[in-house]
Amino acid sequence: MSLDPQIDALLEKLAEGGEPAPESRTVAENRDLVSSFSTLAGDVEPVGSVHDAVAAAEGLEVPIRIYVPSPSTRPRPGPRPVTVFFHGGGWVLGDLDSQDHIARIVANRSGTIVVSVDYRLAPEHRFPAGIEDAYAALTWVAANAGSFGGDGQSIAVFGESAGGNLAAALAQEAQRRGGPHIALQVLAYPAVDRFDDSPSMYENMAGPLLSRSWLEWFWGLYLNTPDEGADPRVSPARSDELAGLPPAVIVTAEHDPLRDQGDRYAQKLADADVPVTHLPIKGATHAFFSFTGSVQLSRDVLNQLGDAVATAFND
Repeated sequence: MSLDPQIDALLEKLAEGGEPAPESRTVAENRDLVSSFSTLAGDVEPVGSVHDAVAAAEGLEVPIRIYVPSPSTRPRPGPRPVTVFFHGGGWVLGDLDSQDHIARIVANRSGTIVVSVDYRLAPEHRFPAGIEDAYAALTWVAANAGSFGGDGQSIAVFGESAGGNLAAALAQEAQRRGGPHIALQVLAYPAVDRFDDSPSMYENMAGPLLSRSWLEWFWGLYLNTPDEGADPRVSPARSDELAGLPPAVIVTAEHDPLRDQGDRYAQKLADADVPVTHLPIKGATHAFFSFTGSVQLSRDVLNQLGDAVATAFND
């Protein structure tokens, strides 16, 4: 299937600058590039409140941003469930601002308080810094949610791209460590297998957006040694201890090199009797949630995920 027409038009506009390939740029240049993508998200969606804080747990201090949904959004008695969100960017790029729009949309659509996690980035902080920060943030939320109107016993994790990798790894890590309890894992076009060599890696080798060479650039900066790719905290799809994991909602994009590994992880979870909702999105590219300002498909699917989070806590 061809690209979604609105995504295609946006990519053509982005290509007009004739910029060099991302994998040939420096880390600082690519961080600036990703920061500029925030303009593609559209108008800022109002929420009830936003404030920055620090999650101090597990001997770490992790910056976070807390989004309370609009008071008119899915009113509910008592504390609200909490969605812990991890931004994308290949473990190298992105911050609390780069996917601010996703946190806002999910908060309002799901009616949950969203805690966005500013985990440490490579190459300054390579694996396992990201997953260590993710686990620290989760344990802090479970213990302190009441301080911001949340329910520490009702937690979902949500990540996109590299953040989807962290969310998937976190669901496994929490199970290994005996908690905190996670009610739902939402994984949007996640990287879950370092050694993936499936057809989508070749069909979408040149992108659009995420090319295989750029993906290798990210892996090279994130990992200390190649053999770390076999660690389930790096490649959650390589774990054989999947039974009992939280229910999952997994989005894959048709024109994404990561498509097949996301598909396979959804099937592997289902085979382990984990409830899975798999949403393969036709016409979409990697990172298409960045395009909510002009691409209706991006907003529609993100709304669908917000609804899935709401449903998980309303049953």
